[in-house]
Amino acid sequence: MAPPQLPQPPHASQAPSARQLSRRSLLTASAATAGALLVGSSAATASATVPSSSGDTWPDLIPLPNGFRPEGITIGSGPYAYLGSLGDGSIYRADLRTGEGTIISAGPGTPSVGLKLDDRGRLFVAGRGQGARVVDARTGAVIASYTLTTKTPTFANDVFLTPRAAWFTDSFQPALYALPLGRHGALPDPDEVVTVTLSGAWTQTPGEVVNANGITGTPDGKALLVVQSGAGGLHRVNPRTGVTTLVDLGDAAPLTNGDGLLLLGRRLYVVQNRQNAVDVFQLAADGRSGIFEGRLTDSDFDVPTTVASHRNRLYLPNARFTTPPTPDTTYAVVAIKR
Repeated sequence: MAPPQLPQPPHASQAPSARQLSRRSLLTASAATAGALLVGSSAATASATVPSSSGDTWPDLIPLPNGFRPEGITIGSGPYAYLGSLGDGSIYRADLRTGEGTIISAGPGTPSVGLKLDDRGRLFVAGRGQGARVVDARTGAVIASYTLTTKTPTFANDVFLTPRAAWFTDSFQPALYALPLGRHGALPDPDEVVTVTLSGAWTQTPGEVVNANGITGTPDGKALLVVQSGAGGLHRVNPRTGVTTLVDLGDAAPLTNGDGLLLLGRRLYVVQNRQNAVDVFQLAADGRSGIFEGRLTDSDFDVPTTVASHRNRLYLPNARFTTPPTPDTTYAVVAIKR
């Protein structure tokens, strides 16, 4: 299918169908997903909450079930975080106020990696080698499943939402995949997945090496930003053509082990997992350049992978990649001030 074009957004009453959108712009002026839906509190707990040491009443550490193996995290407008398991793909919901939580969707037995929540209460989940699926955050039911590519190897790693599309990275293929959204957020048919091949400054490391990883939008909403983990570069991606240019970050160190990305206004947070750090940049509006502002670290970090925000806090799941996973291995989400 041809890459999407980039016209002006239509009036809501003239919104095109999902099939039309697959040949048009999938990125609008919004550089982040719309506000997410608040869902009810959970009934079960994983384990005892660790008290806050920062003066807040909310916990600084949110325990997850033993053996859970978290990777992705997403937070809506309410105080609830959703996390996916690299083990069996289950989805866990945690109350940020209490640290309590529960499994809301039993996994399919394959990994859940990056995930994002939209304003209709739907979780878009990257499924590593199994493509993507959409989960109802209220019921845990799988609404739709998608094969993103038939090429191998493939590793659907992270996801970014705009009002018109869900964009997925593939760590093993030089491509992005888009699920075009129709009127009122209608999901596309399985054969309407759009593939945008990465080119320009992009040089793919072959084999099962992590290339494209975290993804977000530029501050002006006209392009995408993708971090290439092994090479340590941040790329600005034209969503119509897939042509990339390296973002000029000045004298900042390479983003080796770059993982999850979070854009708040013009401030970009880049998680560097095995460095146990989050590098912070102030970006130009078009995302072509940025200035390094500093590095956030915490003694509780243990290979954090992705990041989400609520109020004045950042939340990062510890994937603990340097610790052999067992059914009894402990995991947690770390909260820090931003």
